[in-house]
Amino acid sequence: MKWTEMEVEQPTVMTMLRQAVKKDRLSHAYIFEGMHGSRKEEAALLMAQSIFCARQTEGRPCESCVECKRIAHGNHPDVMFLHPDGDSIKKAQVEALQKEFTYKGMEAGTKVYLVHQADTMTASAGNSLLKFLEEPASPTMAVLLTENAHFLLPTIQSRAQRISFAPPLLSTRTAYFQEQGMSPASAGLLARLPDETLTNYEEESKEWIVQGRALVIQLISEVQQRPQQALLTLQEKWLVHFKDRKELDIGLDLLLFWYRDLLSVQKAGGEFAYPDQMQKLESQALSITEQEIAASMQFILDAKRRLRANVNNQLLMEQLVLHLQEGS
Repeated sequence: MKWTEMEVEQPTVMTMLRQAVKKDRLSHAYIFEGMHGSRKEEAALLMAQSIFCARQTEGRPCESCVECKRIAHGNHPDVMFLHPDGDSIKKAQVEALQKEFTYKGMEAGTKVYLVHQADTMTASAGNSLLKFLEEPASPTMAVLLTENAHFLLPTIQSRAQRISFAPPLLSTRTAYFQEQGMSPASAGLLARLPDETLTNYEEESKEWIVQGRALVIQLISEVQQRPQQALLTLQEKWLVHFKDRKELDIGLDLLLFWYRDLLSVQKAGGEFAYPDQMQKLESQALSITEQEIAASMQFILDAKRRLRANVNNQLLMEQLVLHLQEGS
């Protein structure tokens, strides 16, 4: 992605970064926060190109010199990447990065590292990174990429400049999934899911999402009308379908989208994740207050946080269903 294209998609962010490069006022650490499709990594790489580019003009890189090309292809020795190992970024990974940065780079000057899914850092990894931010071995710039900045340690948040990326057009993302053969309803749901959920999507995975969507509709109906049946559905269907933590996190997102739709119904506007369920949504919206919807959404967000702390999946879902029943 070129700088000029990013200026169209993220004008506020790119203007801010260009001015910082132009005036030599770049921060030592950034948090790039934004949902799937907001092009956080592309912006980070373009910023790195601006730093190393020998022909940079008005804060913009030339994108054609050797330095720019090396960064674009991911093989510049002073631009490094940190990805989760499995479900999380671990302390040993951060320590390895720190050790690498103590070595003298092939190029002089600032070193840049990009941390993907930074919110997946374990507590010990976060504390190691915090120390690295405070006491770098050489001039460095950290760019933490995340969809959930509030999951980062507060001390890390306080030491980094936070830049929020505007969400991509939902209609554009929905159209993409429809072109892949999804129904309009399922495409709208997929368009709302995070980056990692949509990586390497295949036909089998698409069907899994469709089945998960049907389970959400069933569970919501039972939470309202058949409380005891809801707990049985959890055991016999929900936990069988959403088997591990990653899958259960997606299930919680699908639940969250339902309650957002309820809020949109009450406010008479918005784009719906479940447009084919308007009759059920309108009926439920009449029997629940805006405050109860907000409380239910908070319960789901709390469940997502607890899921990261390795809470038992069945216990977590049973407690969530009981909370949702109290609010319905």
